[in-house]
Amino acid sequence: MTTHTTSIATPLTEMFNLRLPVIAGGLMWLSDANYVSAAARAGILGFITAASFPEEDDLRAEIRKCRELSEGNTFGVNVSMLPKLVPGEKTEDVFRLIIEEGVKVVETSGRNPEAYLPMLKEAGVKVIHKVPAVKYALKAQSIGVDAVSIVGAECGGHPGMDMIGSFVNSAMALEQLDIPFTIGGGVGHGAQIAAALTMGAAGAVIGTKFLVAEEIWAHEDYKQRLIAAKETDTALIMSSIKNTVRALANDTTAEVQTIERTEDNITIQRLLPLISGQIGKKAYETGDCSKGVLSAGHSLAFVHAIAPLNDIVTELETQALQAIERAASLHATLKMSKAS
Repeated sequence: MTTHTTSIATPLTEMFNLRLPVIAGGLMWLSDANYVSAAARAGILGFITAASFPEEDDLRAEIRKCRELSEGNTFGVNVSMLPKLVPGEKTEDVFRLIIEEGVKVVETSGRNPEAYLPMLKEAGVKVIHKVPAVKYALKAQSIGVDAVSIVGAECGGHPGMDMIGSFVNSAMALEQLDIPFTIGGGVGHGAQIAAALTMGAAGAVIGTKFLVAEEIWAHEDYKQRLIAAKETDTALIMSSIKNTVRALANDTTAEVQTIERTEDNITIQRLLPLISGQIGKKAYETGDCSKGVLSAGHSLAFVHAIAPLNDIVTELETQALQAIERAASLHATLKMSKAS
């Protein structure tokens, strides 16, 4: 295993031998072995998205490939659980596969993971549960997860229905939680990582900033669209079916917003021809970003260039350390002011 030089020590870096207290949030269709192993080598914690590999043999092969490429560094698997049990659901089978493959950390989301905690804990698997608000983090803490990730209204993907911002979530979590927590939602600059740490977080969750990493397999035209985008180029959709999503503004989001504004009693079936994940996957493949729900957050403000993931992490580390130095100098100034 590579022992990363940790310039910022937190419970997250200590738990997983990380260089920087950053979780690379699971990215549907994009978070594969190449990307996740790059995160591991760069010294941050990444997760293969299990839903991107619905066939068990494919998921097993991806985990094994990631292990080979990760040079002994920690990586995990993201398990986005369905809101409720449905016939044919494979969640328990996915967790068993993860355990069999010796993966030591999972990122869970979508619903309460309590039913699966005994099997995961018995196997020594750490569980980081992702939630959109502190009230859900408190519930996750009560059932015994190891850590929580709280993503605010600014995040790409699923910000929840309450739409509480990351700044408020951070301070609320500091006051109310006892277990380690990380903060996501609009995070794309190292100064934000430092700010989250000063408010008690063990780290930050980053997704949108990493979408232009060289190791992300998506088409270059898609990445260039993100680089050209501004922080205002996102749209909120699907709140009508209580599954709010923040995505890159395009023809699809405009059409969904029109439906939600003009029609009553909207169902998932009404929206599915527009929001199907397969449409988004095609956009990643072709670079045509006009169609599909392409998750992206306000941290588009910090997406500037295609680069190796390690270089992006290095930039974040430099920015975070500079912010911490600024905070330290403020404290020194305060002490001198009191002394005089």
